[in-house]
Amino acid sequence: MENSTKDHAELAQDFNRDEDRVNWHDETLWFIRQKRDKTAHQIPEWEALREAASQIKNNVLSNLHNYLVLFEKNAVTNGIVVHWAADASEHNKIVHKLISEANVNRMVKSKSMLTEECGLNEYLAEHGIEVIDSDLGERIVQLAEEPPSHIVLPCIHKKKEEIGEIFHKHLGIEANISDPQFLTETARGHLREIFLTRKVALTGVNFAIAETGEFVVCTNEGNADMGAHLADVHIASMGIEKLIPERKHLGVFLRLLTRSATGQPITTYSSHFKKPRDGKKMHVILVDNGRTVQLGRKDFRNSLKCIRCAACMNTCPVYRRSGGHSYHTAVAGPIGSILAPNLDMKKYADLPFASTLCGSCSNVCPVKIDIHEQLYKWRQVLVKNGYAPAAKKVGMQLMTWTLSSPGFYHTVGKVGRLVMKHAPFAVNNKLNPWFKQRDMPYPPAESFNEWYAKNEGKTHR
Repeated sequence: MENSTKDHAELAQDFNRDEDRVNWHDETLWFIRQKRDKTAHQIPEWEALREAASQIKNNVLSNLHNYLVLFEKNAVTNGIVVHWAADASEHNKIVHKLISEANVNRMVKSKSMLTEECGLNEYLAEHGIEVIDSDLGERIVQLAEEPPSHIVLPCIHKKKEEIGEIFHKHLGIEANISDPQFLTETARGHLREIFLTRKVALTGVNFAIAETGEFVVCTNEGNADMGAHLADVHIASMGIEKLIPERKHLGVFLRLLTRSATGQPITTYSSHFKKPRDGKKMHVILVDNGRTVQLGRKDFRNSLKCIRCAACMNTCPVYRRSGGHSYHTAVAGPIGSILAPNLDMKKYADLPFASTLCGSCSNVCPVKIDIHEQLYKWRQVLVKNGYAPAAKKVGMQLMTWTLSSPGFYHTVGKVGRLVMKHAPFAVNNKLNPWFKQRDMPYPPAESFNEWYAKNEGKTHR
């Protein structure tokens, strides 16, 4: 995915070739969006919770340096070893070093979008380390040699029949099995051996508490707990923005997180890790990887509030009908489209344009990130920095000339209406990008200006 030479529009076109898949992908994610609405409306103080979470995160971002130092101090006091990684490369090297120090070449990993962002699995594979993802969805896409397409539902793009074929190929079950319960039991049996034999486990971090030096991992499958509790070494990879000031603030975010993500009241497991067990080791890697740069961008710093609930993906009409892989970055959808250009403006210049700017993403965001406004601002930054596609530059220049000349504007409009009326084939063809997915409108008999000139001064009732 990261090495794709296609942009979002081309990858979306690939996804749209399977219309049935697009339809159920769209319908499934919208169903989850509706579950989110239902459970949110059951809480009278929902908007107050969103505002509280947003303000807590504002406080964190404004005092991030102090909270990081406080978290490190308390975590070290608890017996946790704290590492600092400036970028993805440093993070991956630290993980590799810790695995090597444990004298093993295998690791079990629970869901961590940060490790996807850093390309950890690929890095460790190149250095002879086997990594098994223990989240069911992550394991499915790992066996399929694909990246996750969604940050909460990694294999949402896969049909159960396809999962059956993947398990037939890699786990040895009979062919043509698509029963979800049987497939889940198969995965459980497969992963049980992994949990019991891996001495190093890696988890992500949903929230880290500066006051206590502990971190919290939220899962529905319990796989993070299984990996961490059975291993001798627990490594936690954490983006520096995951901090909250005090433990009492955690309740605000836990009430928002899963309701926004899947419509559940709370995650099945919300596990606190404060210190290693006797004879065991616990490490936390604090990762920057562009976050301080984003923090310094006034228009985009609010994106660091994100708690990775994916509510913006579930509601986005573009994401739902283009699929997560079309974003060619670890975090897809609207939030990914404002995070990715910060990492590489040129590589991800297409993503802020993969939006209708409808604002639905901002409306459902539990921490009130102004996502659609940031998408619009990114478009301005990208154009000013010369990253807009050549065709778009030419098109905008033509529009500038047209709109700056009233006479030319009226002439072009009249010619356009005549062409659409008498020679519709001139615009109803594959050379017109708009026509590829839409019917062209029937041309009006007259323009608004012509109508207004006829009716100016008349009384309308």
